[in-house]
Amino acid sequence: MQRLTDLVEANLANEEFGVEDLIREMGMSHSYLHRKLKSNTNQTINQFIREVRLNKAKELLLNEDLTASEISYRVGFGSPTYFNKCFHEYFGYAPGELRLRELSNGDNNHSDKPVAKTKSRNLKTIILVILGSVIFGAIAISLIVNEVSDSKSGNDKEKSIAVLPFKYLSDDGDKQYLADGIMDAILLHLSKIKDLRVISRTSVEQYRRTDKTAKAIGKELDVAYLLEGSFLRDGEKSRLILQLIKASDERHAWSNEYNRDWKDILSVQSEIAETVANELKAAITPEEQKLIRKLPTTNLVAYDFYQRGRNEYMKCENDNHNKTALVNAWNFYQKAVAQDSTFAKAYVGLGEIMWDKNVQIPMVKNQYLENFTDSILILANQAINYDSQLAEAYRLRGSCYLETGKIEQASEDFDKAIELDPNDFKSYYNKGRISHYLLENFAEGITNYIEGMKRNRGKEYPYFLMSIGHAYQWAGFFDQTEKYYTDVLSILGDSVWYFNNLSSIELSRGNIKNALSYAQKAHAINPDYIINLGINCSSLSNSKELFPFYEKYIEASIKSEYIPTYGANRIGFCYWKLGKFKEANFYFNQQIKYSQEMIKLQRFFSDSHTYYDLAATYTFIGNKEEAYKNLDILNKRKSFAHWWTVYLKNDPLFDNIRGEARFQQIASDIESKYQAEHERTGKRLAELGILVVP
Repeated sequence: MQRLTDLVEANLANEEFGVEDLIREMGMSHSYLHRKLKSNTNQTINQFIREVRLNKAKELLLNEDLTASEISYRVGFGSPTYFNKCFHEYFGYAPGELRLRELSNGDNNHSDKPVAKTKSRNLKTIILVILGSVIFGAIAISLIVNEVSDSKSGNDKEKSIAVLPFKYLSDDGDKQYLADGIMDAILLHLSKIKDLRVISRTSVEQYRRTDKTAKAIGKELDVAYLLEGSFLRDGEKSRLILQLIKASDERHAWSNEYNRDWKDILSVQSEIAETVANELKAAITPEEQKLIRKLPTTNLVAYDFYQRGRNEYMKCENDNHNKTALVNAWNFYQKAVAQDSTFAKAYVGLGEIMWDKNVQIPMVKNQYLENFTDSILILANQAINYDSQLAEAYRLRGSCYLETGKIEQASEDFDKAIELDPNDFKSYYNKGRISHYLLENFAEGITNYIEGMKRNRGKEYPYFLMSIGHAYQWAGFFDQTEKYYTDVLSILGDSVWYFNNLSSIELSRGNIKNALSYAQKAHAINPDYIINLGINCSSLSNSKELFPFYEKYIEASIKSEYIPTYGANRIGFCYWKLGKFKEANFYFNQQIKYSQEMIKLQRFFSDSHTYYDLAATYTFIGNKEEAYKNLDILNKRKSFAHWWTVYLKNDPLFDNIRGEARFQQIASDIESKYQAEHERTGKRLAELGILVVP
C-alpha cells in the first residue's frame, strides 16, 4: 500500500498518470491489483489514485498559500471544476471552505477523512462561526444585489456561454471526431436561442489543450459560463459527462452523466442544449425549441460520415487551409449524401468547401472564376429545399449573392440566417460589410461588426477590430480608428500593417506628408512592402522626389504578378511620370478593361471603386465624356466615405478637369453627402452608447 501511494505521489502533477501506468509500475496484472485493493480498502484502482490525489490536495490547502485552482493542477486534475466536484464528494465540502472549517472545528490533526462537525462551545469557536456567517451572508447579499442590478441594466453577461472542446475518453485518437461532433452539435443548438450569447466554435479551439483556469478562459472569451465535456462510445452504448462552470468563481453550477444508446445520440444533444439553457435561465421560444429538437438526419451512418467531414473541415480552417483536410472533408460529405440524399447539412458542407477553394484563391492577374457561384447556389438551394430552417444554408447562399452583386437578396438571406441562428457571427460580419462598403451606412456596419465580435474571440477577432476601425475611418472618426488599429497591433504584432494603416488615416485627414512618412516607415521595416506605398504616392502626390518609389512600385507589382483591384491605373500613372508612355497606356487600358469586367460580373466592389477608377482613368487619357458619365453614376449614391472627398481634391489623375465647374459641383455634392452621413453616424452610435461625440 505504501508503494502504491509513493508511485501516485511521484506522478502527482501528471494528469495522464492513470490505472494502466500504476499497474505497469507495480509489475502486476490488472485483475490481481484490483483484487488486492478491493480486499484491503474496498476501492477500485481508479478510486485509490483519486483518494491519494485528494488527500494530498487537502494537505496542500492547509499548508500552502495557493488557490484551489493552482492546487488542482498540482495534484493532477486537468479541470479545477472537476477537482472541486471530487473534493466536495469525498470530504463533504468545497476546497474553499477547508480553512474556515479547520479553524472553527479546532481540528489540527489534518485527518484524511471528511472533517467531522465539532460540538465545542468555546467562545473562540462561536465568534469564528458568527463571523463566518456574517461574511458569507454579506457575500450572498452582494451577489444577489449585483445580479438584480445586472438584470435591470440589461447586462447579458450572465446568459453567455462557451462550449469548450470535449475530450474522448480513450486512447483511440481516431475517435476524437465523435467527441468533437457532440460538442459542435450542442454548441449549434445553443446558438439557436436568442436569449443566449454563444461563443463560436473557432473561438474555443485555442483551448483544446490548455492549462488556463476557467476564470481566465471566461475572461478572455467574455462569457459567464463554460461547458466542459467528455465522451465515449462503446459499441452501441455511449457515455457523455458534462460540467457547467461559472467562470467568475469557477463554481460548479451543474453536471450530469448521460449513458444512452448510440441510436439516441441526436435527441440527447437537443436535450442537453435545453437543459443547459434552463440552467442559465435563458428563455426558449416554441420556435427555437422546434429548431433544437429537429433531427438533421435519421441515418446514423450518414451522420457519422458528416461528423468526419466536419472534423476534417475544421482541421482545414485551423491549419491555414490545409488542402489534404479539405479533400478528406469533401469525400466524407459525399459519402454522407450517398447515405442520405436529403441530408441538408452535408450539402452545405460541400458548398462551404467549394467556396473556400474558389474565394480563397489569390487574385493573381485579376482572374476570376465566373461560374463557381452557380454550383454553390445549387448546393445551398438543395439544402434549403430539404431543410428550410437551416441557418448555414441561408448564410452560404447569401455569400454567393453578395459575391455576384445581388445585395438585396444577400441581405435577406443573412437576416434569415440570424433569425434562425442569432449567434451566427459570420452573417453579422457579412451584414456589416454590406452596410460599410456598399451602402456606406457606417453606423449599421459598425453595430453589425460589434454583434459578430461579441460572439467570436478566435482567429477572426482581430479582423473584426480591423473592420470596425476601417468603418470609423470611412465615417470620419479618426481617433476611434487609431484605437482599433492599436488593438489589432497588440494582437497580431504586425507593425508594417500598423504603419501602413496609420498612413491611410493620414491620407483620409488630407495630411499627405504624414501619410508618406508612415508608408516609408512600413517600407523601412519590410522593403518588400511597396504596393501601398506606391498607391499612396501616385494617388495624392506629383512630387518628383517620389520617382524612386514609383519605380519600386512598378517593379514589385510586375514581379509578384499582382495588380490591386484599384491599382492598374496607378501603375500607368507611375510609368507616365517616368516618361514611359507606351507602358503607361497599356496599364490604363488594363484598368478600363478590368473595371468593365467588374461591372459586368457585379463583383463586390463594383458599385463604388470601379466607377471612380474609370472616371479617373478616362480623365487622365483625355476622354472627358466617359469620365463625367462615370462620375455622374458615382454621384447617384446616397452617402459617401470621408476618403472620397480627399481623393477628389488631391488625386492627380483628375488634374485635367479639377478646375471645371461640373467637376467642382460633383465634388461638392459628394462632400455634402459625406458630411450628412458623418453626422448621422455619430448621432446613431451615440444613441446606442457606442460612441461619445463631443
